[in-house]
Amino acid sequence: MTPPPQPRAGAPTDLPEGDPFGPDNLPYGVCTTAEHPDRPHIVVRHGDFVLDAGGAAAAFGSAHADLLQQPLLGPLMAAGRPVWQAVRAELREWLTAPEHRETAARFMRPLSEVTMRLPFEVADYVDFYASEHHATNVGKIFRPDNAALPANWKHLPIGYHGRAGTVVVSGTPVVRPRGQRKPPHEDAPSFGPSKRLDIEAEVAFVVGTPSAHGESVPLSGFRDHVFGVTLLNDWSARDIQGWEYVPLGPFLGKSFATSVSAWVTPLDALDAARIAPPARDVPLLPYLEDSAEPEPGGIDLRITVSINGHTVSEPPFSAMYWTAAQQLAHMTVNGASLRTGDLYASGTVSGPERSQRGCLLELTWGGKEPLELPDGSRAFLEDGDEVTLSAWAPGPGGSRIGLGEVTARVEPSR
Repeated sequence: MTPPPQPRAGAPTDLPEGDPFGPDNLPYGVCTTAEHPDRPHIVVRHGDFVLDAGGAAAAFGSAHADLLQQPLLGPLMAAGRPVWQAVRAELREWLTAPEHRETAARFMRPLSEVTMRLPFEVADYVDFYASEHHATNVGKIFRPDNAALPANWKHLPIGYHGRAGTVVVSGTPVVRPRGQRKPPHEDAPSFGPSKRLDIEAEVAFVVGTPSAHGESVPLSGFRDHVFGVTLLNDWSARDIQGWEYVPLGPFLGKSFATSVSAWVTPLDALDAARIAPPARDVPLLPYLEDSAEPEPGGIDLRITVSINGHTVSEPPFSAMYWTAAQQLAHMTVNGASLRTGDLYASGTVSGPERSQRGCLLELTWGGKEPLELPDGSRAFLEDGDEVTLSAWAPGPGGSRIGLGEVTARVEPSR
């Protein structure tokens, strides 16, 4: 887990030693204030303060002030990578250059004084199944007498198209869904609240630059199209999902809620965390073959999953078999277009150890081995449980880059 930074002293532009939200990070968000609850505006996180990006841009005479004065990140995301890089360089200078810090401080306020919003309009949502450890465990749980991995799993990144309208920002309560359930020992389905409500610890990628319908995006186009990275919890009603998913896949068991962090970390902030993905043991088709790519496709992110403040898992994103660049290439290889605000997620992040499993289905082995928490055992989530995902990645010079946490509390079915 990331050690908490020491309390801040001095000006808002000063940072405590080891703060994971320093000038090498600078994630984007959107917030409102108590004075203007109806005026969302773009902010950049710096330690435990936020910088009013639009206000600062106007004060400094930035050519990008109009983009930063918008109520959502969409126009900035659509502007393309050269603009993203230029804006990021400006923000870093305003917050670190001695001659600018006093002016920047006028546009900063404590994070605790603002209300964070969903920072962009979600255009489409795609969820992948990119962890070999997760897919293998799920196969063993559901199909103990058959091969754990489907025959296609190592040839392509399996995914499904989710529901953009129920992507919600961190802090939004999640209502226990209702639906049809049919355990194997029962003859007919019943209807009611899910009894096997689960989480999925995931990493998601936010598309900025769109692509033309009918054209595919190669592996080399990843940086040109992906604006940033965010944590995501893809809630799952395992009993509803288990009854409905054959033959077309997840539907009501997944579409009721997907929680994302309020913060989008720029892709460039994770340069120091890029690593080679696990070795592939099946030859890949040319559009997915990444062994000759100039940049390694993996990202060394360390995730922590907690329930009611108690750590239950620490999944390593470095163990993911399929990379985000491969997922993007596969998602568009048929000519499907990208839109600004498209969100695609990795699927559950799990590692080889039991302590690294990213969902309760795996952690409790289908409910057969409940977790022992300080407030009682859990096979799956109970009403009132609060789940939090947090993460960090290695940064320049031994620093840490923090990803904004995503948290939500389970409310009873309505």
